[in-house]
Amino acid sequence: MTTDVGLTMQLTERFVDAPAPPLQMSNADKAAVIVRLLLSEGAMPRLTGLSLRQQEALVRRLAGLGPIDRDTLSAVAREFAHALDTLGLTFPGSVAGALDMVRDHLSDEARERLTDLAEGYSPPDPWRRIAAADPDRLKTLLSSESAEVCAILLSKLPVAKAAALLAELPEDRAHVVAHAVALTSSIGEETIARVGRSLFDQLQAQPSKAFASPPADRVGAILNAAATATRNKVLEGLDSTDADFAGLVRKAIFTFEHIPRRLDQKDVPKVMRALDAETTVVALAAAMEAAPLAVEFLLENMSKRMAEQLRDDAEARGKIRGPEGEAAMAELVSAIRKLADSGEIRLIEPED
Repeated sequence: MTTDVGLTMQLTERFVDAPAPPLQMSNADKAAVIVRLLLSEGAMPRLTGLSLRQQEALVRRLAGLGPIDRDTLSAVAREFAHALDTLGLTFPGSVAGALDMVRDHLSDEARERLTDLAEGYSPPDPWRRIAAADPDRLKTLLSSESAEVCAILLSKLPVAKAAALLAELPEDRAHVVAHAVALTSSIGEETIARVGRSLFDQLQAQPSKAFASPPADRVGAILNAAATATRNKVLEGLDSTDADFAGLVRKAIFTFEHIPRRLDQKDVPKVMRALDAETTVVALAAAMEAAPLAVEFLLENMSKRMAEQLRDDAEARGKIRGPEGEAAMAELVSAIRKLADSGEIRLIEPED
């Protein structure tokens, strides 16, 4: 009897001290364990990519699980780590998700058509389309809607886009709209959705622009590439028919003569690197008579050795007049415009 009691006590002690075998857990339970572990480490990812049903199921599992031992936690963590190690790539699994991944690399037309396709598989999200709208179209809404609606609109836009739009509002209007943002915390989701549908309907009612740039800029771009005689005749004609429009066109025009006033000194080397040597020499040779101040500006703002070499080569070419010289000068100006359009350099705004 004594022996039996002793053996029982020994076995009991062994079972008490021995670690319990890992619990049998479903995949949903394991997901909840991983989420709880990440939360404890301060490394919790956003769960907004999960469907509403999946998010609700996860929260229910978090609420339903009791304490788990270290062995179970280790086993789940090892399984999760192994799954990560063997995973090559993941894909979004929906047109909307795929569109979000490549949105910035698509043309405007493709982006719009694919957004329509994505919304065909899920409830339409007007805010998605509003956020992707051209800023100029959103300016119309900001100028016509109440401060409260404008505050909701800015709050639903990407921060950089909202900031740019706010900066373009008149100062007194910007203050009112910014203060209205503070009042949006109590607005319900249904109201936000209703405002989104209303604003989206207004955007759809706005006529789409046929051209991306203003009329004066388009005429200016054409005259930039035209011969000097043609450009002067067109401007004279515009002066007589619409002096205000002619003034806007003159501001949009950028020719070789404008280089000293519009090009920053530090950007001259970038411009020189954008052209081949032969075109540069021909352009400088032609401009020595047509725009000598521009030539000196360019030569003074590059390395001394390069300036001396280009000056010698240009002078050796002699006077160049007619189409060859104008074409080379136009190509140099075009290189400057391309660098400005790409954001590599910034042109100085012309004075009124």
